[in-house]
Amino acid sequence: MQCNSQCSGHSHCCSSERETCIELVPIFKGLSEEEMLEIAGITSSRVLGKGELAYRAGEVSNTMYVVHTGGIKLYRLTAGGREQVLQIIGPGEFIGELTLFSSLPLTDYAEALEETTLCVLEGPKLKELMGKYPQIAFKVLDELSRRLETAESRIEAISLGSVAERLAAAILDLAAGRNEVNLPMSKGDLASQLGMSQESLSRKLTEFHDEGLITLQGQRGIYINDRAILETMVNKY
Repeated sequence: MQCNSQCSGHSHCCSSERETCIELVPIFKGLSEEEMLEIAGITSSRVLGKGELAYRAGEVSNTMYVVHTGGIKLYRLTAGGREQVLQIIGPGEFIGELTLFSSLPLTDYAEALEETTLCVLEGPKLKELMGKYPQIAFKVLDELSRRLETAESRIEAISLGSVAERLAAAILDLAAGRNEVNLPMSKGDLASQLGMSQESLSRKLTEFHDEGLITLQGQRGIYINDRAILETMVNKY
């Protein structure tokens, strides 16, 4: 069954779209069809245009969002108003989950990198289902632990790694075992995430290209020519 154009904004989307969205999320893997339908019953759809915010710092949403299509940039603003990119969220990943476990307001901004469809899960009802199906809560906590570990590793890299080492680590991470990389964000956002200026990032990418470690392909494409040397850089810290 196809969903019609009315499935937008905060309206409830049709069951097939909700189920498809839920099936993308690792924390719901292993649930029965009946359990999936229960999750779908508390889910609605929201479409964001490029640059539109799903939420902003200071809000108390008590809602979990799952990216169905598109991508979301999570960032914070420094005291000087500069963006510090925290993470890029793609299809099947979720955001806003911390407000399920805390009454504290959100601390980051969630901005659509392109037209993005979100599946919106009502917090209070989701928590009820977590009580009914504890495996969901355990999987959420497991994912939060993974994100904390990733954040700590990134902080360590920014504190101890040189520009070259941080960039090499980012390229290998984005490649995920492949040789071709298509940056899921602008170079400015990548530079922010790695704690460097865009000029430093562009200069180092050009150096890597000139040294034959990578080949730059267009604005966001990177082909890894010498994975071994990049891995050697990463292993320095």
